[in-house]
Amino acid sequence: MLRKIGRQLGQQVGRQLRFSAGRMLSTTNQLHKEAAADAKAEPTPPKSILVEKDKNITVIGINRPQQRNAIDSITAAQLCDAFSAFEADDTSPVAVLYGVGGSFCSGFDILEMSTDEKEEISVDILMRPEGSVGPTRRQIKKPVVCGINGYCIANGLELALMCDLRVMEESAVLGFFNRRFGVPMLDGGTVRLPAMIGLSRALDLILTGRPVGSQEAHDIGLVNRIVPTGTALGNALELASCLAKFPQRALNHDRNSVYSAAFETSTFHQAVQNEVMYTSREIIEDMQNGIKWFNQTFKADTTHSWLKRDRSMADWDDEEVAEAAAEKETKKQQEEAAAVEAEKQKQAEKAQKKSKKTEKVEEKAAVKEGEQTSEKPKSEEDPKK
Repeated sequence: MLRKIGRQLGQQVGRQLRFSAGRMLSTTNQLHKEAAADAKAEPTPPKSILVEKDKNITVIGINRPQQRNAIDSITAAQLCDAFSAFEADDTSPVAVLYGVGGSFCSGFDILEMSTDEKEEISVDILMRPEGSVGPTRRQIKKPVVCGINGYCIANGLELALMCDLRVMEESAVLGFFNRRFGVPMLDGGTVRLPAMIGLSRALDLILTGRPVGSQEAHDIGLVNRIVPTGTALGNALELASCLAKFPQRALNHDRNSVYSAAFETSTFHQAVQNEVMYTSREIIEDMQNGIKWFNQTFKADTTHSWLKRDRSMADWDDEEVAEAAAEKETKKQQEEAAAVEAEKQKQAEKAQKKSKKTEKVEEKAAVKEGEQTSEKPKSEEDPKK
């Protein structure tokens, strides 16, 4: 009897356990379905920093076009990571920084700091060691070319100043527009700008916060190239490719010496000493190889040939540029030959006209002389008459 009761109780408990397990499994499956539905309903937001390679050039794009590429804290962190990866990449000697869409960068995303909940962390964001909009408080180890389009303002301009060279579209606008909102410059602008364009001009742009067009920016040395609207990225890549063709050890040696003289030394002699100290055994080897190549390529009686070329040394090994230059030279020679031939023709026609004029004068003189001969004077008439 007791065994029978025990079996009945065991069967009842087993049914209850199976029922509970079934309910738990059903609930778990339902949660997975709901999570999957939520994932589909909320797609992954696009990356705010795009990184790709164009041959050996690292291309870094700020991808927040709806906010005119204003940089929030997440984007700033991604930008720092992108430049750190570029510095660690031995296969990439130069990077290009650009803005996706119609603007380069409109500075830090102030809306991120405008809510009451984030007032406490706003100062922490601005005082981060790397910088509020990226790695603006450190010197990048390798050259960076910047392609500026649309608006490049506030901290965005400081981000552009972090780069070595700046290519600016003719319709783009620069300026420290943060002046009107009471937001200070905290990304290296007050340090880099005076070294680039001088103290007086830097104070003008920083204190007034006025907009600066492409022509003025180029005239004062703030940008290096002015290009047509829509071509900043392409021209920046072309400039970066020219830099990438050079022996990189010597290029970076000279780059580091320039930055050292501008920011780290207080005297000329110290700057010159640093220039020597930056030289390494590898740089000397590159120099010796370069001298050997030059001696093998050019002779004493042919060195004048490369001095007369219209192309820069950076483009010597570019076949397309070489073909274009050769075509240009051929056209120039043809035009010069045509000009010489036209001058000869002109001189011949001039000589022919002069000859005809001389013949007419001689003919008139002969006719006149003939008339004088035919008319005899009265004293010479026959006396018999």
